[in-house]
Amino acid sequence: MLQFPSKRATSAALAATAGAAALSFALVSGTSATAAAPPSVSGSPEGAFTRIADFYGSYIDAVYDGDGRTADQLRAFYLSEPLRRELTQWEAANHADGVLRAQNVPLKWKVTSVDSGMGKTNAAITLTWSGTTTTVHVQADLATRKITSIRD
Repeated sequence: MLQFPSKRATSAALAATAGAAALSFALVSGTSATAAAPPSVSGSPEGAFTRIADFYGSYIDAVYDGDGRTADQLRAFYLSEPLRRELTQWEAANHADGVLRAQNVPLKWKVTSVDSGMGKTNAAITLTWSGTTTTVHVQADLATRKITSIRD
């Protein structure tokens, strides 16, 4: 008389086979079977909010690397002329970087859209220092995509 495995044994064998297949695929494809999706960043050159995020990411990288020339070029490209003049005065009075509102460079940054209207878009920039965070409020013009205001 032939004996067939029980349904429970068959289910366990199928589950084990499926798990092994998934693990094999993960090893072959270079991913982890339990890994989260890789981070991604997207944007558009047409969006003022994206420009704010692009500026802060690039500016912090340049300042962190001690590349003053690139930091100055980024300011010239992304910031309106009146804001650049305002920052020069703020920096002279406060002896700090007016874009970051600090004397040093944050370890992390996050740009969050606040709202848009009346031809402007607003964002909150959260800067993380060793153990603390500060927030800078930024406004950009929707038509020119230039940053026009940076406030504490």
